[in-house]
Amino acid sequence: MDCLLRMEGISKVFPGVKALDNVNIDIYAGEVHALIGENGAGKSTLMKVLNGIYQPDGGKIFVKGKEVTIDNPHKAQELGISIVFQEFNLCDHISIANNIFIGRMKTRHGVVDDKWLYHQTKELLDRIGLKRDPREKVRMLSVAEKQMVEIAKALSLNADVIVFDEPTSSLTEKEIDQLFAIIDKLRSEGKGIYYISHRMEELDRICDRVTVLRDGEHIATFPYKEVTIDQLIKLMVGRSLTDKFPVYQRKIGEVYFEARNIRRKGYVDVDGFSLRRGEILGVAGLVGAGRTETMRAIFGADKTDVPMDLTLNGEKLNIHSPEQAINHGIAYLTEDRKGNGLALTMDVEKNINMASHRVLAKHLVVDDRKARKNAEEFIDELSIKTPSMFQKTQFLSGGNQQKVVLSRWLCRRCKVLIIDEPTRGIDVGAKFEIYKLMNSLSDQGIGIIMISSELPEILGMSDRILVFHEGKIKGVLDRAEANQEIILEYAAGLH
Repeated sequence: MDCLLRMEGISKVFPGVKALDNVNIDIYAGEVHALIGENGAGKSTLMKVLNGIYQPDGGKIFVKGKEVTIDNPHKAQELGISIVFQEFNLCDHISIANNIFIGRMKTRHGVVDDKWLYHQTKELLDRIGLKRDPREKVRMLSVAEKQMVEIAKALSLNADVIVFDEPTSSLTEKEIDQLFAIIDKLRSEGKGIYYISHRMEELDRICDRVTVLRDGEHIATFPYKEVTIDQLIKLMVGRSLTDKFPVYQRKIGEVYFEARNIRRKGYVDVDGFSLRRGEILGVAGLVGAGRTETMRAIFGADKTDVPMDLTLNGEKLNIHSPEQAINHGIAYLTEDRKGNGLALTMDVEKNINMASHRVLAKHLVVDDRKARKNAEEFIDELSIKTPSMFQKTQFLSGGNQQKVVLSRWLCRRCKVLIIDEPTRGIDVGAKFEIYKLMNSLSDQGIGIIMISSELPEILGMSDRILVFHEGKIKGVLDRAEANQEIILEYAAGLH
């Protein structure tokens, strides 16, 4: 096999953090090379160096044996390198077609050839199994569909080296199968695929070699068949991880939150459900089934066609906006923490205190000493790894970013906590910490509604499970009776 690309001695330093330290990695034609490690291990930073987003502080990059300088993403594309990032790089207010071919459109007499543009886009969307009109605005798509558009954009470049950074974090099993079929085809065409994932079980299906990073350093590279998942996890986290989910016995109380009559034509038609004190209520279903839309409506982020019937502790709630929901003690952690959950360019302290200004204010002005003390307490309580509370949140790992968002709502002493994809893009070690936090919150009597596309997570953490299909709740399952097959049958509308 030909070596398509080699990175030697790559180092990168950010304020207070050595993100990469003398990392070596290569890739050959026709192979899938997995890159794994905990959040903050340096995986995405290494790929951003490869894409020209970051400039390395040391090291060399070789493409097909020739040393190159990649000082911007356009240069990476010219060299045949394409990346599907975990964070979407899409323009919400233009069409799918324009997002995919922006800057590369065919023109006739200075005018974009729309026929060519939509034909090319349709072929790409058919190839990845996304049934959407190329003219549709990206803002109308779900998170999973946006992920598929990112994949289509990468395929449109016909690159020799393609990087997939957490591509399945918001996809259904069917969509994952389609993606792996695409990857197999690319491999057969002689492409080199870097594959970053925290879902270790996926590596069995597509991986040829695997490289482990830890704390910005290259730990080891193996042919995948020569190493076990347990060995890889131990190399990633520096310790063995025997259980994916903490063993826990929750103390569940009475029903204290009920949501009825949630209607939004074309999206949601829910008669209702209940939540008990201290319970973790799992919400499962395929992408587009109405899970997120239902919870956004309850939170007041989306309007409904008729008034909802919401009660908390016997009190009827009148919620028309997120502010009203927050004031009633309902909190919502969005599935897109970087897009909607965090102010990435602001520091950790400001992100934690963002929803608590009234509580922290004195004479309508935020008391800085009180705000810093509050942030300090939550950084300590949730073990948020940051050089200081004044570090910008964009430089934290995914797991620590999720803890920052969680801290914001704990400041408000919420009573109902809705978490949408709680461990999306988070490594196995950090997942375990998030699960322990959720158990701790349930001990405080907080009722948790957990939306997740990962069935092991649903089964491992839920006390009861709501299964959605086409905007409706098709099944309510107790933990003892639920398994993956039953959940999928309800999710597919077979019951």
